[in-house]
Amino acid sequence: MHRLLFLLEPEKAHGLALEALSLWSGCGPLLEVPARLFRVEDPGLRVDALGLTFPNPLGLAAGMDKDARALPAWWALGFGFAEVGTLTPRPQEGNPRPRLFRLPEDRALINRMGFNNRGAEEAAGRLRAFRARGLPFPVGVNLGKNRDTPLERAFEDYLLALKALEPHGDYFVLNVSSPNTPGLRALQEGPFLDELLARLRPATPKPLLLKLSPDLSFTALDEALSLAKKHGLQGLVAVNTTLAREGLRSPLAREAGGLSGRPLKGRALEVLRHLAGGAEGMVLISVGGIETPQDAWERLKAGASLVQAYTGFVYGGPFFPRRLLKGLLRIMEAEGVGTLQDLRR
Repeated sequence: MHRLLFLLEPEKAHGLALEALSLWSGCGPLLEVPARLFRVEDPGLRVDALGLTFPNPLGLAAGMDKDARALPAWWALGFGFAEVGTLTPRPQEGNPRPRLFRLPEDRALINRMGFNNRGAEEAAGRLRAFRARGLPFPVGVNLGKNRDTPLERAFEDYLLALKALEPHGDYFVLNVSSPNTPGLRALQEGPFLDELLARLRPATPKPLLLKLSPDLSFTALDEALSLAKKHGLQGLVAVNTTLAREGLRSPLAREAGGLSGRPLKGRALEVLRHLAGGAEGMVLISVGGIETPQDAWERLKAGASLVQAYTGFVYGGPFFPRRLLKGLLRIMEAEGVGTLQDLRR
């Protein structure tokens, strides 16, 4: 089935897969049967972070399930947590199609989706229903602004989305780094970011994190880190997609949008290592080019408490989480590490 989806146009394949997973998510207790096939349950993989307990460190990155349609299925497939969104206060269509491209030669994707979603209120209703049935893993909520909202009023959109979703998420991520909403990345700059964090931090007692671009200089990363600390944010998600195109082989490499997957691996690790040097007391979630158990282990050793995957899952298929986590346990055994908690002590 996974290979058949690659015969379809990427966004159509994504839609069909999400529809199937959404239907599967409505199966209730029946999810527990296939979960035994997919999930890797081992106390050594548990991570305590952000005041939450994660059954394993591998999360589904934002963008895959924007509208929180398939949360129980992500748990059944083996993820230790899922991040939904990006969600905006008002529904929006996003950018014109085609807007999602596979680059199989590079094990990469390019997307210029543009925060297409059904809006915060609808997602809140779905999250409420899933919560009522019970969710066995943490759920993060990724927040953004509507395309037509001016930058000087961006904080209003983040506040509106947060207000609608705050009762239903375990942690919240401010997405100020997508390259597909005009001007959005300016929110990573000092004055904009300072005001945004000042407005948002008091709005929830739950963990608030900031998602950063891989295209920022080390100086800009340091400034963002400093402001995150100043306003008491609990963590950073590093990194978002990139506009860089070096070394790509695919004929689709020139498509506009954010690049994700294997080509981002080196820069994502570089940014993580840089941030880890000054992020004492903060939780770092590493995302970008994670495909193998060794990739995950490298990020965890470099200072990440948790990792996320999107493109690796697209190419790796439904057994991707199981393969990665089984491999991670083998590496831990070889390295003499009993639990992932030992890495953070």
